[in-house]
Amino acid sequence: MSWQRMVLRDFVIVRELELDLSRGFTVLTGETGAGKSILIDALQLALGARADASVVRDGAARAEIVAEFEPTPAALLWLAEQGFEGEVGEPLRLKRQLDAQGRSRAWINGSAASATQLRELGELLLDIHGQHAWQSLTRPEAVRHLLDDYARIDPRTLRQLWTDWRSAQRSLEQAHTQQSQLQQERERLQWQLSELERLAPQPGEWEDLNLQHGRLAHAQALLEAAQTALHCLSEDESNARRLLHRAAQALQAQQHVEPRYQGLAELLNSALAQVDDACHDLQQHAQRSELDPAALQALDQRLGLWLALARRLRCEPQALAERLQACRQALAELERSADLAALEAAEGAALARFRAEAERLSALRLEAGGRLGHAITQAMQGLGMAGGRFEVRLQALPEPQAHGLDQVEFLVAAHPGSTPRPVGKVASGGELSRIALAISVCTSEVGSAPTLIFDEVDSGIGGAVAHTVGQLMRRLGHDRQVLAVTHLPQVAACAHQHLRVSKGQDAHGSSSRVEPLHGAQRVAEVARMLGGQQLTATTLAHAQELLCNSS
Repeated sequence: MSWQRMVLRDFVIVRELELDLSRGFTVLTGETGAGKSILIDALQLALGARADASVVRDGAARAEIVAEFEPTPAALLWLAEQGFEGEVGEPLRLKRQLDAQGRSRAWINGSAASATQLRELGELLLDIHGQHAWQSLTRPEAVRHLLDDYARIDPRTLRQLWTDWRSAQRSLEQAHTQQSQLQQERERLQWQLSELERLAPQPGEWEDLNLQHGRLAHAQALLEAAQTALHCLSEDESNARRLLHRAAQALQAQQHVEPRYQGLAELLNSALAQVDDACHDLQQHAQRSELDPAALQALDQRLGLWLALARRLRCEPQALAERLQACRQALAELERSADLAALEAAEGAALARFRAEAERLSALRLEAGGRLGHAITQAMQGLGMAGGRFEVRLQALPEPQAHGLDQVEFLVAAHPGSTPRPVGKVASGGELSRIALAISVCTSEVGSAPTLIFDEVDSGIGGAVAHTVGQLMRRLGHDRQVLAVTHLPQVAACAHQHLRVSKGQDAHGSSSRVEPLHGAQRVAEVARMLGGQQLTATTLAHAQELLCNSS
């Protein structure tokens, strides 16, 4: 079992509702307009569907929806990957709020979540089949997706191979059409590369050249500055070192009288030590400094070459080293793109990989199509289409597509002896609804979601066919949790659990409520579905008979 509980507050015409769900097959019934589909709409919102302020009950500040599920192993794995809490045995709680201004907030197990995350999680928990499911039978893409889901085909690898092949194809086409442009670009890059390699700029060299040039260009001034500093610090008759020493001695001589002088004397001695360090460094620098006109001239020439090349290439001098690497890379890529033989080989290899995967999927679709056609044909026999036949046809496409080499089409022969033709061209509206129901049941049996919801998919059928539909859903309910919104008493009578949706009036206006039915209440509801509001002994007896024969 997956869906366990639903709580609604101020949602459409529901003021407050708490509903516990059971295993097996559950039906929701009620009069038209009572709000049977409101629960399904609320559940879809809890699972990330788009919504606006219109779902908030008139006069309320916000609507709140809470849905609790028994987490499946796949759901627990998804929770762990997404960073949400979740444990075996603990309910999975989804909550969504929508305020009167249209703002939406969502939570998974108490942690904030996005609508996208709700949708991803919802796909692991339930499948919803709507009353207009037949409309998709006329859309090739929807038909293909349905068959792929039935065959458990994951088309992502094929789509990636398609993308790779198309990219290789475009590269080859561009190389063919741009040969003259490529040659011009190659010549331009080769000229730039020869100029740059002649200079051979190294990363950081421009900054280092400028630093060395500055030192050599101002060598005399730097030497004079060092000598002046040494003179002031240690060589002059009244130099800083001598004065600091005298000041420190004077304070030390009186520190026994004034203790604070001790700290001041230590501070002066520290300054004296720093002056000694400075003098030592200045002496070393002065000894190493010398005028070198030849080195300065060499640096001038090197800097001149940098500036000249930077002007020719229209870039900053400091960018030349990076430009050299970029030029080498661009030329290598250009050579690869101009290698037609290599590009043709790459395109052929990419096409071969795509075709191999596409042919594999075609074989899977063909095999699954046979199984699906047989299963739906069998289901049609009990849905008022005795002797009818359903086929899944794969037609080769003129050109490969991202989804493969085939177009999938559903064919139906509604009557014995007739030739199967496309579903949308030969089936009536009622037949389409029944075929869609058969497809929903057959494909749901192989689905992974533990909960199946059928929202009035039995519209347009009745009598013995309706009873067959109910039996199909009851059979599904033995292994999965099944919930159906229905107006057919034959379907309702087959359910393990019966919920009635009703609408009433109170001081606050209209409001819907949901209640489980048992015993005489359920008999009365099935009788109402059979004969309207006026319950007679005949309708009650018929309802009782339906319930007895359907269980």
